[in-house]
Amino acid sequence: MLRNYSNSRTLGDNIRLGSLTAFTAGTINIASLLIFLSFTSNVTGHYAVFSAEISKGNWSQVAVVGAWIFLFFFGSFTANFFVINFNKKSKYFAHAMPLVLEILCLVGVGLYGQFYYRKTLEEAEILVALMLFATGLQNGLTASISNFLVKTTHLTGTTTDLGILMSMFTHKKYRKNPELIARAKLLSSIMFSYVLGAVFSGLVYYSLEFSVFYIISLCLLVVIGYDFYKINVRHFRTNYRYAKIYNKPNFMAFMYNKIHGSGEVMVKQTGKEKSKLILEEKMT
Repeated sequence: MLRNYSNSRTLGDNIRLGSLTAFTAGTINIASLLIFLSFTSNVTGHYAVFSAEISKGNWSQVAVVGAWIFLFFFGSFTANFFVINFNKKSKYFAHAMPLVLEILCLVGVGLYGQFYYRKTLEEAEILVALMLFATGLQNGLTASISNFLVKTTHLTGTTTDLGILMSMFTHKKYRKNPELIARAKLLSSIMFSYVLGAVFSGLVYYSLEFSVFYIISLCLLVVIGYDFYKINVRHFRTNYRYAKIYNKPNFMAFMYNKIHGSGEVMVKQTGKEKSKLILEEKMT
């Protein structure tokens, strides 16, 4: 989900990433609405409030809402900063760090809410700000690594795009276009997952309260852990194949044989045998 970047990503990569992160965004948004009476997965409504408070001359609220909008912006900025500056060193690190920061923010909100929250206005404003930064991180990351195909913290653009696609599918030539079909599948999965996360949050909040943020963090850990597993399994197999082809045993190859119960002994190969084995490995 995270290890591939931009045009190298497949539809499956985007659907998995979009579904899981949209689920967490829906969960966050409803949880914040029930607790703080404020949306935190997007800033569209906050721009309206910001403008209204300016017209009223309520400058303290202008500062608060302006800070909320900025933190969502700064979250997106931070996510893309990691992607573009650390991508060459390690794609996985660059793509995972924004989610790690989001998890820290959400766990922080959960812990503070569970043990210290006194339901004051100032506390609510700070916690909302932290959640907006977290969702800004998520939205910036998913948009950045998917070449702006995946945005999961709000559904305005998703609903608009899906409506356009549905109208296009009234013509036969568009119904046979694989790119449009793939786009519709992606948008539908994001929309469904967001609603599912919102419903889930509404159902469990009254029994879990602030503990719901731990569940959200667990979902994000699944995103991070899935790619960590895939990357290490790939490296594990690569080391084994390298040792098998070039007759250079290493620890990873030894462990692979142990796990898979293979007791085969590597023998020295002639040049022709080695070339044949390399060819066979590439074909498989």
